[in-house]
Amino acid sequence: MNQKTHSKPWYDKGLKFTCTQCGNCCTGAPGYVYLSPDEIKLVSAFLGRTDGTLSPQHLRKVGRRYSLTEDKKSGDCCFLKTENGKRMCSIYPVRPLQCRTWPFWDINLESEEAWAESAQGCPGMNQGRHYSFVQIQVRVNAVRWEDAER
Repeated sequence: MNQKTHSKPWYDKGLKFTCTQCGNCCTGAPGYVYLSPDEIKLVSAFLGRTDGTLSPQHLRKVGRRYSLTEDKKSGDCCFLKTENGKRMCSIYPVRPLQCRTWPFWDINLESEEAWAESAQGCPGMNQGRHYSFVQIQVRVNAVRWEDAER
């Protein structure tokens, strides 16, 4: 019988992360922050809209999906605000799943080098709360908010 051996991921002992409210993950090079239809409705309600939609100031169509908009000059997410020297998400309680799962994205977990490279721009990586391997995998595979919050 031929058994395959599975090597453990480099982060099998877990990783540390805490949000420092630096806003670095919400600015920079152009990109996409995708929202599901349910997330659009939640953000809309959070903003006090009753129609379940977001304005073109906040949402753009990208192919068959929707993404948050960015400030054309700064690259900041449209919901990134500065208060008391902290750069904060103004929709934090209803932020999209993509934001909730940072920094536990496949691209950051590919290797120790990839993690270290991302950590250069994120002061909260390798700091604060310890996430076990299982907790990280839950976030990597998250498809619902509840998954990302465990």
